[in-house]
Amino acid sequence: MTDILVEAHVRIAQAPQWAQLQRELFDLLDTGWRRFEQLCCAPDGSLLHQGEMRGRGGVDEHYEPFFNWPVLYLLGGADDLLDACKRHWEGVTAALTANGMLTEEFENGYDWLHQGRSLLFFYGICAADPDDEAYRRRAVRFADMYLPDSLLGNYDADLRMMKAPHVGALGPNPGLGETVFPASNDAMRRYGLPMRDIPGIDGWPDLRAPDKARKMASEMNQRLGVGDVPLNLAVTSLVANAWLYDHDQRYAAFVTSYVEAWSDRARGNGGLIPDNVGPSGVVGQMHNGRWYGGHYGWAWPYGMSCVVVAALIGAMNAFVVSGEHRFMELPRQALRILLARARWSAMDPSDASGYDQWRDRLDADAERELLLVPHRHNEAGWFDYQPLPPAYPTWLWWQTRDRADLAVLADLKRTSGYSWRRVREFRDREEGGHEAPWLTFLAGRNPRYPEEALSMAIALTRRRIQQMQARPSHGCQVLNPVVTEVLTQLIAGAPQMLHLGGLPYHQLRWTDAIRSRPGLPAGVAALVEYIDGTSVTVQILNLDHRESRAVELTGGTYGERPISGVTDLSTGGRASEDGPVLLVPGRLRVHLPPRTRIRLRLHTDRHGAVPRHQRSSGSGHPRDLRSGPPQC
Repeated sequence: MTDILVEAHVRIAQAPQWAQLQRELFDLLDTGWRRFEQLCCAPDGSLLHQGEMRGRGGVDEHYEPFFNWPVLYLLGGADDLLDACKRHWEGVTAALTANGMLTEEFENGYDWLHQGRSLLFFYGICAADPDDEAYRRRAVRFADMYLPDSLLGNYDADLRMMKAPHVGALGPNPGLGETVFPASNDAMRRYGLPMRDIPGIDGWPDLRAPDKARKMASEMNQRLGVGDVPLNLAVTSLVANAWLYDHDQRYAAFVTSYVEAWSDRARGNGGLIPDNVGPSGVVGQMHNGRWYGGHYGWAWPYGMSCVVVAALIGAMNAFVVSGEHRFMELPRQALRILLARARWSAMDPSDASGYDQWRDRLDADAERELLLVPHRHNEAGWFDYQPLPPAYPTWLWWQTRDRADLAVLADLKRTSGYSWRRVREFRDREEGGHEAPWLTFLAGRNPRYPEEALSMAIALTRRRIQQMQARPSHGCQVLNPVVTEVLTQLIAGAPQMLHLGGLPYHQLRWTDAIRSRPGLPAGVAALVEYIDGTSVTVQILNLDHRESRAVELTGGTYGERPISGVTDLSTGGRASEDGPVLLVPGRLRVHLPPRTRIRLRLHTDRHGAVPRHQRSSGSGHPRDLRSGPPQC
């Protein structure tokens, strides 16, 4: 196959503000993670201030401060960042193993809300450096624990279900590990009682009685701590990650079979995914036949933000290993059902469990009448009305590029009740939430988004660095200074990865073609400005006054969206227009002389190649087209 080399031919008189801000943010992030290492980490890479390390939980708090560092490297972070990522992963893993929380480098057995968060760091390292054989062996070993033939017995192939909500390196771990329900935990009080059908326990104040707190814990262990729950769909990321190395069909078969099992349960429940499966494989077995009430399910505590996100993660992974669109119906139907129950009103702080988070996101707009959807369901019906996070329908459309999914986003923008253009300065644990102004930019109606979003990210990073330096001994887990959401949008053309354990899916993967490492070269800025079902338009600039740069572009993090052609729009033209197309039968490389720019429409073949972890290709000798812009 012939590789194609296109050369930038438009001189830069004045670098656009977004490009300058993007390079400033890269420099600041590299400063930030180095300061985090100095202030919060031991020489072996573990956290200095680790807090209590006991019981089943807490593993995620030690990996999570680094969760997006490999993504920064993939986008163009410092050369030594990848080695730093591995040092921290291995240092944290050794510390947790010494404290008895890991076995064979893996979680003993806990819920996949926490395990999914922990593994984001690992998935990023695998995507950034698939040539590292040690991490490939780990990926395979970890995935094998969940296959039907594993001696651990986490998965029941006949019933197509995990055997417990807590599964891991020691096999199914029945119960939730509760001895007394902590009624003093005011942070959980807003979510109400975990179970509402226990005689004598009618409200939160009842749990202050020790005997009732023990009774609640006992019932939770017996009924919530057995069988399967949708959150376990995050296991599919672990297994898909292993498949991406060598295409072992055992992994693909597991992913598709397990997601199909939950899809079948959803079809049996009118299209809405239920949240519990009993030990015998029957929905509602432990809940008097009710499809709701399971651990991290529709009733308690978080509802949609666990169930729908898990469905999205599982569906996307099944889509990627199989290429079959049908799996996306699982989250699509859930969103349709919730939107059909939407209402237009102001949020009720006594009902909306996420009111404080939405107040942070929307400021005064949180008090307005908004489009609210139910996030939870119990015996009394649907409740907990809050706005629909745009991230969920965004990921659905981004993966499918279906016009009907795009129409859902358009309707949500029109009816949401708040501005989708405004860039609001906030950063939450998931490091997401700015999908609305980004989508409006991609639609051509928010031209200042790159500058405003990058300025916001710079301000947030500076604040984190200041907080870290002021109190390095407190809360290292929440002081991660690396901010990647905006860079992922603008450079990779994708939303922020799903925080409960989604793989890092990108529209474009960049490689420094001269140095054969992932990411943009130093001094290069890129801006994805348009995406549709068959193309992506991107600007690429070399801001360096003396040195040439060269980049290689791959369609998709794993090559699943191959670039089939390229149109040069550097001298004008709309992002979506047709023009002379240069066919790309191999790899696409762009040569950037000093102080030059190029604007390309990349024609993509959606899921036109079998995905796999992308290894560095080396410099090679592509077909040279530097005599001028590409022609047919």
